[in-house]
Amino acid sequence: MTRVLQQRITGTGLPMVLLHGWGLNSGVFDHLLPLLSQQYSVHLIDLPGFGDNSDMPLGPLSDVARLIAANIPDGSIVIGWSLGGLIAQQLALQHPAAVSRLVTIASTPHFMQDDEGWLGIAPNVLGMFEQQLAHDYKKTIQRFLAIQAMGSLSAKQDIHAIKHAIAAYPDPCEASLLTGLQLLQDVDLREQISAITQPTLRLYGRLDALIPHQVVPVIAELQPKAQHVVMEHVSHAPFISDKAATCAHILSFLSAHR
Repeated sequence: MTRVLQQRITGTGLPMVLLHGWGLNSGVFDHLLPLLSQQYSVHLIDLPGFGDNSDMPLGPLSDVARLIAANIPDGSIVIGWSLGGLIAQQLALQHPAAVSRLVTIASTPHFMQDDEGWLGIAPNVLGMFEQQLAHDYKKTIQRFLAIQAMGSLSAKQDIHAIKHAIAAYPDPCEASLLTGLQLLQDVDLREQISAITQPTLRLYGRLDALIPHQVVPVIAELQPKAQHVVMEHVSHAPFISDKAATCAHILSFLSAHR
């Protein structure tokens, strides 16, 4: 029997599903609701192991995609940030009927830097977080937040805004935090994203310390039919630093692909 994911739904119109990143919860998207819910029925879903769904474990990527597909309407617009973007790509590939249009924010088909020149997160960075989780997971998340905001012109305000947004929801499951790091380390969809048939928008931040903007042309070669936009003056959380521009890009893309 498929488990029911707790979610919050605001607005009317076509369903729009937002998937958050590692260590956080759907509260990070609350401030976008006034801009998005005027035209869409916005579904804020905490990933398994996080927020209101912290009582169920985060599993393998295919299992997470299957669970989300069972909890959202077919034909949903799916927007995924960071780890949520990785899950959103898998969802589009594995359950195409569930996804009508795909938007990834500060995400990639493969998060880890490798010896063959792929740009991403240095292996020692996630390895450090994995070790620190066993000692103080809250401090580990705070350090990860600092890296996400690094480079942003409003880094301190961004970190404060994210902390404030997620504070109203339950803490994540520690085991799921570790599983999430393993997904970021291990999942590689580079050879698969060319098979994504849904109209796709990929948003990046030029100042992103986790997803270097220099990798964007390489991702564009892997998924040439997707639209790729590098936003200026923002880092890993562009919807925090510049919510108006982020929403404008999303709404413009959706208007062009009705």
